[in-house]
Amino acid sequence: MRFTSEEILETFKMLYVESLDIRAVTLGVNLLDCTSHDVDETCRRIEKKISNVADGFVGVVDSVSEEYGVPITNKRIAVTPISLLLSSVPSEKNAVKLAECLDEIATRVGVDFIGGFSALVEKGMTNGDKVLIDSIPLAISSTARVCSSVNVASTRAGTNIDAVNEMADAIKQTAEMTKKEKGVGCAKIVVFCNAPSDNPFMAGAFHGIEEGEATINIGISGPSAIRAAIEKCDGSMDELSDVIKRTAFKITRVGDLVGREVAKKMKVKFGVVDISLAPTTAPGDSIAEVIERMGIEKCGAPGTTAALALLTDAIKKGGTMACSRVGGLSGAFIPVSEDSVMDKRVAEGAINLEKLEAMTSVCSVGLDMICLPGDTDESTIAGIIADEMAIGVVNDKTTACRLIPVPGKKAGQVVDFGGLLGKGTIMNMQKWNASKFIKRGGQISRSIRSMKN
Repeated sequence: MRFTSEEILETFKMLYVESLDIRAVTLGVNLLDCTSHDVDETCRRIEKKISNVADGFVGVVDSVSEEYGVPITNKRIAVTPISLLLSSVPSEKNAVKLAECLDEIATRVGVDFIGGFSALVEKGMTNGDKVLIDSIPLAISSTARVCSSVNVASTRAGTNIDAVNEMADAIKQTAEMTKKEKGVGCAKIVVFCNAPSDNPFMAGAFHGIEEGEATINIGISGPSAIRAAIEKCDGSMDELSDVIKRTAFKITRVGDLVGREVAKKMKVKFGVVDISLAPTTAPGDSIAEVIERMGIEKCGAPGTTAALALLTDAIKKGGTMACSRVGGLSGAFIPVSEDSVMDKRVAEGAINLEKLEAMTSVCSVGLDMICLPGDTDESTIAGIIADEMAIGVVNDKTTACRLIPVPGKKAGQVVDFGGLLGKGTIMNMQKWNASKFIKRGGQISRSIRSMKN
């Protein structure tokens, strides 16, 4: 495909004026051949496998970034769900040992995060799954770069409420065990419905069993570029959608180019470009601000969900025209603490938990980086997760929760995590709970919409 000089200049402007970057280059590595009945041997095999595949990974990414002038924010590794490796050595001690092994490897090869301390339990739990979930608080609190994700629901299977309750308890324990760091350990835990196995974004990335030996997946960014394009459009909804599609097309082409070059130099398979808009705390790099530029006075006002639906749909259409390998989550993220304008609207009262839940029905991925009062009980956390899982099951889409009950904080107070995690205003919570409902346990059966065979 040929590009006009005008399109080249527009892309240049996105990179150097509107702060377009590649948010993540994620190397997926299959660890299924590392299993052993001896956890120390498993660790040795994991270390050897990842070192062999990831040798030079950071250097290759940096060289591609420099060669094409495209900033790349994070380099990451995603591995096979660790619960599968625990089937031969199912104990919490061994699970934590595997997490510490992954952390040491991530530090040594120089990546920012390593994901895959994960389990898929939407229909039931094996011994390995149960052990992994029970070990999450200690594993996350004792490591710096390990991220955990657990899929507790799917459209095909329904929602495993027993697993929802287990994860609510794990989140509370992790918050307490990382109390000195303001409960930030919970920022490395995601509870999923319909989790994609080619997701390059942390904390939810893992290397699916249907993937090959090694894969490069790309996560793009781009809220500032979308915002700048929208500012020039005063036309109809059709024209607004067209502007977003055209911009998403150009952003995705950049991601596709970077992904293929990194994969080529690494001599591994190129996987997907995740076209999700990922905000940061930097001025102008906000999804909330994009929504407001579309004509909403303040994000959270009536019309916000419709505007976000238009934005997400246009991004998907533009991205899929630009690249045949679009995957992962691909939509628009609405993480509260990581989006400075979004958090400001929470503090002002324009956005509450219920409005965010409504917004998650039309975007990727879910209730993300939500700060809760430290005394929020497990049943309330489980209820929030169950609600979000229901949206994913019924609508056949990926949804998730990344919830942080901040120790010692009350509604309306602010917590500063620093860096990309940003500042978060503690959410006001309903004074009523669903403890009797949640404690029933069992399975909420799959949606009738899943009967597609």
